[in-house]
Amino acid sequence: MHYIPPADNGLELIYCDASLLVVNKPAGLLSVPGRGADKQDCLSARIQREFPDALVVHRLDMATSGLLVFARRVQAQRRLSEMFREREVEKRYVAVVAGKVEPLTGEVDLPIAADWPNRPLRKIDVELGKPSLTHYRVLTQGADTTRVELEPVTGRTHQLRVHMTSIGHPIVGDNLYGGHAAARLMLHARMLVFAHPLSGEALAFLCEPPF
Repeated sequence: MHYIPPADNGLELIYCDASLLVVNKPAGLLSVPGRGADKQDCLSARIQREFPDALVVHRLDMATSGLLVFARRVQAQRRLSEMFREREVEKRYVAVVAGKVEPLTGEVDLPIAADWPNRPLRKIDVELGKPSLTHYRVLTQGADTTRVELEPVTGRTHQLRVHMTSIGHPIVGDNLYGGHAAARLMLHARMLVFAHPLSGEALAFLCEPPF
């Protein structure tokens, strides 16, 4: 993969306190460093230049934009990681997918496994796959595309991309899973809701997609 990260025009910081940071990750930027000297420019590195105490909690695919959380102390990182693992974080994405999605609400409950001969792809595998569940809701429909809200109940790699492709509606711009060509992957992490890792205060963050 030839990696050309987007220009570093400064962080789009959504929230900051002594325990955590919430940032809007641009599409095309790795969340964490990849393998090789050419893949060291990433969101975690950019954040740590400004906030040296920032610690990784979760990730978004390079091609996906939207809300990403970093901890600022080990205690907060431990608690936030546990919350993501135990599904205590409500996550909502917006995507534009091919075709007209029907019915207007539904779910995709299909197990996902690594497609080892075709890494980094994932695939539906009823025998070896891990349980994977996505809820969807149609927002608007165009002539040949649909804007949907996606809620991943589980957090598998490429889950939303694989699930939408599996029901015949690949995400526009998804060159890994057969989506229509576009300037970018039309997938954005729009909303996160969770309890503050130290105070327990209810937090909700919104970041509208740029498409």
